[in-house]
Amino acid sequence: MNLKRILTSLIGFPLVVLLIALGNAPVIDFAIMLVAIICMYEYIGVIAKVCNPIKWIMYLSTIIVFLVSIVPKDIMQYIWLFAIPVTLLILFLHIIISNMKISFKDIAYTFLGITYITGFIMFMSLIIIQEKGKLGLGYILMTAWATDVFAYTAGKLIGKHHFSKVSPKKTLEGCISGIIGALIVGFIYAIIASKVGAISLNGIGYLYAVLIPIGLSIISQIGDFAASSIKRFANAKDYGSLLPGHGGMLDRIDSVIFIAPFIYMIMIIAQNF
Repeated sequence: MNLKRILTSLIGFPLVVLLIALGNAPVIDFAIMLVAIICMYEYIGVIAKVCNPIKWIMYLSTIIVFLVSIVPKDIMQYIWLFAIPVTLLILFLHIIISNMKISFKDIAYTFLGITYITGFIMFMSLIIIQEKGKLGLGYILMTAWATDVFAYTAGKLIGKHHFSKVSPKKTLEGCISGIIGALIVGFIYAIIASKVGAISLNGIGYLYAVLIPIGLSIISQIGDFAASSIKRFANAKDYGSLLPGHGGMLDRIDSVIFIAPFIYMIMIIAQNF
């Protein structure tokens, strides 16, 4: 087992829990924005090996994460709506102004970073301003980290069947164990939340408490593979070395940010039905 990985988790997990438990929406969103900036920095560091990213717009995009909790909702929806066409306009303008020294590949990697990092992380900010948003954010972290811990441990102990060149060390046994781990932790989390009156579990609710963490664990692992695929194409081992035993910030939360849009989707559906 990786001692550095364990120690980093033991220190980092309580700090994140305290931030979510004690912080208000703007404070949490500011922390999320800082995470987005770090992840963007790491992403740029990796893709710069294979392209020439347009860095200023990538960093500027991360500000939208913080705006979610301080800008009125009706204004924020227009900011996000127009952000994509305006960003594409600016990126293609770079090709024209640079006389094609900036290539389509450069703007493609740039746009992917904005969509993947800022776009996905932004859903964490959108979740935190919802009713029971802290509960939703906690659910994301618990299912993602349970998946990671169970998959990593089982992969090390009993993993034999490697199945993807995207992440050669991952095994089928680890992936299945990750799903089981998320199911156990997610179900317990839902039970505890129902006991303290945060949610209501009755009848079909128990079925959702089983099915949702299974689905989220699968999405979590796809997110892990997605981040790994970018590294493979850029011939990089990790996104950074900020977190001992884990690599960079993006190595640590790649699965978390993939889950966030789907938790938000579930919360919005639940509010309307």
